[in-house]
Parts: sequence; C-alpha cells; structure tokens
Amino acid sequence: MTIIETLRNKANSLPESPGVYIMKDSANNIIYVGKSKKLKNRVTSYFSTNHTSPKTARMVSLVRDFDFILCKTEIEALTLENVLIKKHSPKYNIKLKDAKSYPYIKITADEYPKLVVTRDRKSDRGRYFGPYQSASMAYTALETVKKIFSLPTCKRSFPKDIGKERPCIYKDMGRCIAPCAGGVSSEEYSYLVKCASHVLDGNIKDTEKSLTEEMTIAAEEMNFERAAALRDSITALKRLSDKQKVVADAKINRDVFALYTSETEGVLATLSIREGSLVGKNEFILSAEAPTSPEDMLNLILNYYEGGISIPREVMIDFKADDDDTDLLSEYLTLLAGKKITVRTPERGDGRALCDMAYENAKEAARQYRLDGERDNKSLSRLATLLGLEYVPQRIEAYDISNIGDECIVASMVVCVGGKMKKSEYRSFKIATTDGRDDYASMREALTRRLSHIGDGTQSLGERPDLILLDGGETHVGAIAPILKKMELDIPLFGMVKDDFHKTRAITDGKNEISIAFETNVYTFVYNIQEEAHRFAYLNSQSSKLKSLTKSSLENIPGIGKKKAKLLLSAMPLSDLKIAEISKLEKIKGISKKDAENIYEYFKNIGNEG
Repeated sequence: MTIIETLRNKANSLPESPGVYIMKDSANNIIYVGKSKKLKNRVTSYFSTNHTSPKTARMVSLVRDFDFILCKTEIEALTLENVLIKKHSPKYNIKLKDAKSYPYIKITADEYPKLVVTRDRKSDRGRYFGPYQSASMAYTALETVKKIFSLPTCKRSFPKDIGKERPCIYKDMGRCIAPCAGGVSSEEYSYLVKCASHVLDGNIKDTEKSLTEEMTIAAEEMNFERAAALRDSITALKRLSDKQKVVADAKINRDVFALYTSETEGVLATLSIREGSLVGKNEFILSAEAPTSPEDMLNLILNYYEGGISIPREVMIDFKADDDDTDLLSEYLTLLAGKKITVRTPERGDGRALCDMAYENAKEAARQYRLDGERDNKSLSRLATLLGLEYVPQRIEAYDISNIGDECIVASMVVCVGGKMKKSEYRSFKIATTDGRDDYASMREALTRRLSHIGDGTQSLGERPDLILLDGGETHVGAIAPILKKMELDIPLFGMVKDDFHKTRAITDGKNEISIAFETNVYTFVYNIQEEAHRFAYLNSQSSKLKSLTKSSLENIPGIGKKKAKLLLSAMPLSDLKIAEISKLEKIKGISKKDAENIYEYFKNIGNEG
C-alpha cells in the first residue's frame, strides 16, 4: 500500500466535525496546519484529487502523517489553527512579509498612552493606524492630531516624569496640556488620545464639524485667542484631508484586499478607505512555496487585524471564497472588534472598482519586488547551490561573539531576509553562564537561548531561520550542531571561515570547506553578512562595558547601590549628575537628602583630584 493510500484511509476514518489538522513530513516536522468545518471531507481531499495548485501538490508530496484535534465549533477551530501556526511556524503556512516596511502610527497601551511613528507592527495591546505611504505622511498626521488635541510632543513618560521638571514653552503657548505639571488625570489624557485616534481612524469630517462649532462659540464669547487656535487646527485638519484621495462616497469606511499570484511570487494588497478617502495602502509579499487558496488568504486577513489594526465595518476581498469561510471570518472579526463586521466579494459597482484597484497595486508590487530582488536572488540561489540546500534561504541568521576582557561577553544575531539585512530583527545576547572567554561555550549559550523561542510568537526570535551562519570554522559548527540535533531542528548550519588577514575565505559545513573566493556575488554577500555580525557584536560589547563602568562609578558613592544608581541614571545623564546641585538631586524619586549630599561631595572631590 502506498503512503498516499495509507493517508487516504486514515483520512476516511475522520469524523465530519469541526477541527484542526496537522500535516507532518518524514522527520515528523509540522509543515502545514489547517482547519475545517468537516475534517473528513477536507483532509480526504488532499489525498484523493489531482491538485490544481502545484504548491499544494508539492506540500502533499512531503506529507507522511497527520494529526488532528476535534473542536466544538468552527470559531474554536479557527482560533486553535491560528495559535498552532504561530507556535510551530509551519513551512507551508503563509506569513505576511511587507514588500517594504511602511510606517504606522501607534498608540501604546500605557496609563498615559504615547503616540509614535513606527515601522514595526507587533502583536501587542497597542493600536496601529495606517499603513501610511511615506514617513512624512505619518509624521504629518501625528503632528496634526497632537496640535489639535494639545498632546505632548516631548519624550517624557507619564506618570513617571510628572513633577520632575518644569513644563516647557508649549504649555505657555497653549500647545500642550502639560501632564508633566501634574494637573491632568490619566482619564482626561486618555479621552484626548481617544479623540486623536478618532481622527487617525479616518473620521476627519466629524472632528472638523465639532471644532468649527467650538470655534464659533469661542468667537461669540470674544475669546479670540482660543478661536484663532481652533481655526489653525481646522486648517491643519483640512490639509491632512486634502492629501487623501477620494475614491468612494463620504460615508464609506472599508478595507479592501486583493491577491496577485504567479509561479514565482504572490502579493496580498490592502487599501484602507475612511469617509470615502484612501488613507492608506500596503502590499505583503507571500512565500513562493506556500499554497494560496482562498482559505489561506482569509487566515492572512485574520492575522493582519490581530496585529492591532482598526477594523472597519466592511471588509472586501477580490477573490472568490466559500460563503461558510467568509461568514466565519466575519464572525471572528466581529468578536475581535466588538461590532458587526461584514466580509464580502463585490461583483459590481464602486466596491468592484476598489477591488480592481487593489489588484493592480498587488500586481505592480509583485513586479517591483521581482525586479528589486533579481540581483539578490541570484546571489541567494547560487549560495543555495554551493551549500547543497534544498531551497533558496529567505531568512538567514548570522552569529558572532565579542568580548572586552573576561567580562561583557556579547553574542550578536543579525538577520538577512530576502537578501537584505533587516536591522529591526537584530538581537544581542549578553552571555551570563559562561565563565571567562570561551567563544564555543558562549556561542552554545546564545544559540540555545535563541532557538528555544522558535514558534513562540516572539518578535524575530519566533521565526524559524532557513540558514544559520556562524563566524568561525569547523570547531564552531561542531559546537552548535549537537544543539540543533537535540532540539530536533532541521536547519542548515555553516561556518564562515576567515583567512590570515581576517577576510572571508570559505564556508564550512563542519567537515568540508566550500570555497567562495571566485564567486564574486556570493563572496560579497557572505562577506557583508559576516562583517555586519562582527560590527553588531562589537558595538553591543562596548555598550555593555560602558554601562558596567557607569554603574560601578555611581556605586562607589556611599549609600548608592544598584537600585539607586539605576534611578539616578534614569533621571538624568551622568554628565548632568556630576554637576547637579544638592537641591536638584534630592528631588529625584528614591534619593534622600543624605544621598544627594553624598553624590555632590563624591563628584566634587573627584573634580578637585583632577
């Protein structure tokens, strides 16, 4: 009996109830996770039909077994599927990867929320608005809402910094409510932030109407200064609105998703429409290997909104999907948003026109991505050939160790995605359990800590690398290979070998050296990765040493231990501490008058000694 027949028989024995199925390869690795309203029908279809999609056929050809988990409802199955995908990062489940890193405006979940521009959208409790088509548009929108609602533009954190310093000139100008002065409660502050979020969510006309009414009242009461400030806010709001392209009726709030696929790439494009205006767009590059069925796309949309993006009442998709699947997504998003969300595929009218626009954006993003990546892909493809890899690595992680003396030992992790360094995903590991300088033990500690996070949903660390490169030769590879084996991780591992002049010479698998000296593109590619890993490690070891020196100098002061040293450095830089008067020092929270006197005398004596 063939493996397909065995799997088909097993699938035929499944119940016709909701659940999750987990596909595994010959090494028992999870390669795909899916859900279904009727497990038997869905799983049997994988082993009973000729697949129209080559990507699905490729995935099925690797399946050697599957597990399943029964659920009571489809929503329960959808939720469990999402959890398992995040935990295991299966190779053939699609993940969202930005075609380019678009900026967002984030409102944090703090007691006094902060409004910041970021390109790193995390699955945290913050709210994200955008994506914006450029950083300048994001900063313009942020500055506009801060000006309208008199929100702080400084870097102070509240309530920590309340009362520590006198308010800046913006309070006197009426441009900031000055929570630093202590007269603004978290409830009042949060209300203003909520108003700002209303504007960022695209509801500009309502805010403009409210401000106009307030300006009229101020003018009638002869409060001309207030009226002028409101007039300026309305003008800024109109400028923000003018930059948005009107594409639908003024009452329309919807997001539009379109899919473009080819044999080599796929792109999921989004358009965000608020009050009839196009306020944002984005394109996500999809894995070339992963299946792109309508069900997979609906899962991607679910993941998109779980990142904290505001959900409009209407979500449109340009591809056909089963009514049951769109109803399920609608139900899930309704639970997520706390309001009724409709998901549909329009056949005609404005909705169809917007879907077509989104599709053209997806198609063009795929073309640009293909053109931009041709050179990098050639290097990656050639590297994969030289190393004998089964596929072209999309995520490469490189590691190096740097130390200053026997202390401040740091391991660096630099990340290359699609042939380009991705600095937002770099990480450093301060070596804690290794005594003295032992590069092999340090590398073992760093890789053990890093690899233990695969599939746990942690930003960057939760991702599974396609290739690991170590700064070092055969012995470094030999030190790390047992860790991968013990953790049952089938990840290609190689060392980057340097010559006597500390230049990249070859790559080793732990036994054999693979020369890249005459492979110009590959050599340059690997050399840049190795140098970046070394630079990042050295930078972090220096930073670690500087922190230890700074901390130890403060701890030399009578009565100042680690805790108070940290309080002092969080209040002001060391350079300011050295010249601060006693009256200023004793205002720092946690620092007594006696502590302040000791600090003052300590730095005074050092100055006299100099």
